[in-house]
Amino acid sequence: MPRQGNKLTDMAQLLEILDLEKIEEGKYRGASPDVGWQRVFGGLVISQALVAACRTAPEGRHVHSLHAYFLRPGDPSLPILYEVENMRDGGSFSTRRAIAIQRGKPIFALSASFQIDESGLTHQIDMPDVPAPETLPDARELYETYLKQAPDHVRAYWLRERPVEVRPVSMTHYVSRERLTPSQHIWIKGNGAPPADRALRAAVLAYLSDMTLLDTALFAHGQSVFDRDIQAASLDHAMWFHAEDPLDDWLLYTQDSPFAGGARGLSRGAIYNRSGRLIASTAQEGLIRKRADD
Repeated sequence: MPRQGNKLTDMAQLLEILDLEKIEEGKYRGASPDVGWQRVFGGLVISQALVAACRTAPEGRHVHSLHAYFLRPGDPSLPILYEVENMRDGGSFSTRRAIAIQRGKPIFALSASFQIDESGLTHQIDMPDVPAPETLPDARELYETYLKQAPDHVRAYWLRERPVEVRPVSMTHYVSRERLTPSQHIWIKGNGAPPADRALRAAVLAYLSDMTLLDTALFAHGQSVFDRDIQAASLDHAMWFHAEDPLDDWLLYTQDSPFAGGARGLSRGAIYNRSGRLIASTAQEGLIRKRADD
């Protein structure tokens, strides 16, 4: 298994982190990379739990949806135990439940459904018309153009090495307090060769699906998850897998937030490949609470 303290800077290292150690039937152990976060990144625990569930699914059945709850903050200095329960194997569908555990307590719970490949009625909404990723600034150009005057922690986030390259269509949200329409478009591409295994490609999609999604709910309020007066945390996460994709090119992650209230914000996402095929949809509700004044 990957050793504790691994850096996570390219796709090969992400795939190493996703290669869980099998302890016994239905039980797996995963590690967190050394990325300087105080808690385990939500996308990591989603993707590792999905890998664990996929390993117990019958051959020929592929994940088509997952629904998950974040229960406690994960400690990145500790390994994570994943326990998978076989809920049902039907004629066409299988359901698995995976629990992530640290210090004897569950930190995350995921249910995933698997289906044999079938044909059927097909439609999708069109991909938004946005600038191509090649026309947008990379991380270094973002720094030079937008981030020199941004707070240190915002600059550190965008300059951090990661297994995927991220190119937002707009950076206004991160450098101003302007109240904006709660929607955003972000191009994402893996740094390195994508996995050949279909289940691992689904796990990679699950990993990146948690990136920037909750933040969209703060656009309408002129704030971001980086603001010191905001307490933000993912509460749940849902994802639907619509189409197979090799993940060897840029993906457009388009996001919006239809509602915020009660110290929670709801965000939705759609992931398209370059040709405009909708390959996955997401939804997430998160805590967005104003901190009390000191």
